[in-house]
Amino acid sequence: MNKKEVSEIKKLFTPAGCAITRICGCYVDAEKEKRTELKEAFLSLPEEEAFKYFTIFRGAMSGTLGKNLINMEFPLHTEAEGGTQEFLLRLRDSELKDDALLEEFYDKVIANYDYGENYYIILIHCAYDIPAKSTDGIEMFDASDYVYSFIQCSVCPVKLSKAGLSYNPMTNAIENRNRDWLVEAPDLGFLFPAFNDRNTDLHSLLYYSKNPEELSTQLIDEVLGCTIPLSAKSQKETFQAIVEETLGENCDFETVKNIHESLSEMLEERKEDPEPLTLDKYQVKRLLENNGADPEKLQELDTIYPTDEKSREASFVATNVVSTRGFEIKTPDVSIKVAPDKTYLVQTKMVEGRSCIVIEVNEHVEINGISVKPIRSKQDEE
Repeated sequence: MNKKEVSEIKKLFTPAGCAITRICGCYVDAEKEKRTELKEAFLSLPEEEAFKYFTIFRGAMSGTLGKNLINMEFPLHTEAEGGTQEFLLRLRDSELKDDALLEEFYDKVIANYDYGENYYIILIHCAYDIPAKSTDGIEMFDASDYVYSFIQCSVCPVKLSKAGLSYNPMTNAIENRNRDWLVEAPDLGFLFPAFNDRNTDLHSLLYYSKNPEELSTQLIDEVLGCTIPLSAKSQKETFQAIVEETLGENCDFETVKNIHESLSEMLEERKEDPEPLTLDKYQVKRLLENNGADPEKLQELDTIYPTDEKSREASFVATNVVSTRGFEIKTPDVSIKVAPDKTYLVQTKMVEGRSCIVIEVNEHVEINGISVKPIRSKQDEE
């Protein structure tokens, strides 16, 4: 799914665009015991409750694609009878009205979700009449050809509110506040099937993780059965290792700065594209070739380039391997941050026989918030 498709589905989690037919939930305590369950038509909920649920559902589709939101595919064997995809498909087709399937789903999540506190599993079923679009991209709501039927799962921590004082208008006094168990924003969730090319894709789903470095791999393996891609942090570390190993002696300051600038330019050119910019092996190889990698080292790239369990070559989401917020230089004692479009202000030079990082400064310089005069040459002073 791309950004536009994610945005289109998020609009269904609003009062105006609501396409939710049913909601089910299971509250689980720290001992992994089911404490209470919810099963009812979503539109029967009080308006205030529905609004709070909308916030949760949109939260499980928030963040950055390729980082918090990850498109995952099902291996073919999961679609056979008894497979994880086949189970999720039966759950969706039941429209969450089959109690036995619901209990089986809850049991699977409880058995494989490693969380030592209370949490709330929420499942919804939606039926979305997909409006056709004209050639200029305008939605035609009276020309719907397909219905996108899907389920969304959100897993939310439930935590005791903080102790404190509050004002009681009934007694007109400041009193000890009652502590409640609050349902917080989702830690993880998924949308099945995926909404790819604005239609149903039974072979994939969209996974959400609040913390992109904690993907709950056991739950993905046992409950979803999807192929797990490299996390955002792993992508960055793997890409950095490839650059260092492939460039070898040519991995100097200017070369790495040029790679950063090249990636930043690519992201700028694609910033309006709904699909996140990804780099495959060919693009990584070309990037390194254009920035001084030896032909012999490039040949070795084939042996070090990462693959998944199906021997498919990994792809890197560009925003995971290069920071669009800044250009950072670190030594054991000094850290320098530069605006991503101002890297030309930083150079390396030999000063009195020592390699130095030189930063060009303008008339305005601050140290700890205090404006100071920039260093002037003797010629300028004269």
